Amino acid sequence: MNVAEVTAKAEVLLEALPYIQDFRGATFVVKYGGSFMDDPDPVVRTRVAFDIAFLAAVGVNVVVVHGGGKAITRAMAESGLKANFIKGLRVTDEATVAIVKKTLDEIVNKAVCEAISGAKGKPSGLPGDSVLVCEKMTRDEDGNEIDLGFVGEVTEVKVKLIKKEIAEGFVPVISPVAEGLDGKPYNVNADLVAGRVASALRARRLVYMSDVPGLLAAPPDPASLISTLKISQVEDLKKKGIIDHGMRPKVGSAVRALEEGVQRVHFIDGRLPHSLLLEIFTNKGIGTEIVHG
Repeated sequence: MNVAEVTAKAEVLLEALPYIQDFRGATFVVKYGGSFMDDPDPVVRTRVAFDIAFLAAVGVNVVVVHGGGKAITRAMAESGLKANFIKGLRVTDEATVAIVKKTLDEIVNKAVCEAISGAKGKPSGLPGDSVLVCEKMTRDEDGNEIDLGFVGEVTEVKVKLIKKEIAEGFVPVISPVAEGLDGKPYNVNADLVAGRVASALRARRLVYMSDVPGLLAAPPDPASLISTLKISQVEDLKKKGIIDHGMRPKVGSAVRALEEGVQRVHFIDGRLPHSLLLEIFTNKGIGTEIVHG
């Protein structure tokens, strides 16, 4: 290795130093998207796990919320059940919610924890219904009445239980299942769960990792990436159709989290090598950040 390469590596570390100093002891909530978790290349999943372990090693309190939609659809097909969606939201009857909970808690959560353990991190898998309480969802994001069965909206996050895991040196890994007021498990949108958990913990950062670069002004052109977005600009982008489909619940939960005390929200591409570290510990970042403005 020549002097230039060594110097370049040292410069990267020095660029990260003020961020490491600033974020030590802060809480970050990371939404670990289900889409790139299904990537056939195990290296993709491993890189994200190492990024999470790195954050924890430099003193950041990391809380992970994972998805798992594709894994649920596969498990349902194996059980002879067909996935049914209304406006992009999964209809969840009693048979389906049993498969949802088993898949998320016993397969996806376990896989995320194993990946983080492989990076020498200390994960603690938490079934969502042990730390999340919900009520049945009765309206969609536009306010229209909707009945999706056992699908809920988080009304309470048991913060003390999550903080206990953090205090003991663990990275809590939470599945998107919540306990309903009737005591039964409910399927909940993982993006919305991440936002509610971040709000409850007063997180410094909420990071959504998925398989898109961030918010694009002219989808699918990656060159149209919006680096910084203010809350005040969100409604206009919705009207223009720039924030649409799967991004609507993500952005909606991001805005709510910001209004409830989270300092910044980031949307990044989990397939990009070490995107989490690049977004957090470099001056420019690589995704979209949403700020108060």
